[in-house]
Amino acid sequence: MATATGPRIGHRQLWIFFALTYALSWLFWVPVALSGQDPTASLWAIPFLLGGFGPSIAGIIMTYRTADRADRRDFWQRFTGFRRISAGWYLFMLLVFPVVFGLTVLLTALLGQPLPGFEGATAVGASPLSLVGMVVLGVITGPLSEELGWRGYALDQLQHRWRPLVASLLLGPAWWAWHLPLFFIKNTTHYRWGVGTAQFWLFLVAVFPLSVLMTWAYNENGRSILSAVLFHFAYNFTLGLVYPIPALAASLQIVLLSAVAAGIVALRGDRSRNPLPGR
Repeated sequence: MATATGPRIGHRQLWIFFALTYALSWLFWVPVALSGQDPTASLWAIPFLLGGFGPSIAGIIMTYRTADRADRRDFWQRFTGFRRISAGWYLFMLLVFPVVFGLTVLLTALLGQPLPGFEGATAVGASPLSLVGMVVLGVITGPLSEELGWRGYALDQLQHRWRPLVASLLLGPAWWAWHLPLFFIKNTTHYRWGVGTAQFWLFLVAVFPLSVLMTWAYNENGRSILSAVLFHFAYNFTLGLVYPIPALAASLQIVLLSAVAAGIVALRGDRSRNPLPGR
């Protein structure tokens, strides 16, 4: 039966979503990695970009496979509904990452350690019009290509059984592992980090506070998929401006993000404003 919080489904369907997500993405990404080519400078850019849409495509497929007409309509309304998000959350999503990264730079400087490279910010300063491309690409690659699946489908199903904090911590590793082929694709951020490096493991740690923050934004704004899209974009865009970020600075950034996430959990409690069935 459909509900205001989405249809309850079996765990088998959730596993199908994860399998479909990985298959749709890795089917494109693994050949790109094996080619040894830079996808930003070749026709491999097409499968590279298509692979990024695995989570959202899987989320749409599973929604139409398991939901009735009302829940399908609700899915798209949660994606397009700007009014679902409160003004305070818009402000929070706009400011939290610049503030966190700003404090990260300040603390790094006070410790006398290497600062982030600010390659993106430098590029925008040299050519302000490049900001348009950064925004457009930043919205499409990651936020739009992923969040209709991770938060739009998987998070609800996890919250049918677990409370928001546990659901967030379970979703985080699946989100991280999905990125693994990118560590073998030339000229990606993940490729520059390298496999098994400090940045490799810091990326794993970072998904936990990010996942918690995105869950609370999602729940507190009427299960808004759009809030997850905007949150994802805000983080990626801010990181793109300050990149590359040394390991110590990345560690400080994770500590600060974790403090923000812990603060929200402490203030709001481990619950959802829009409780799922059985809560």
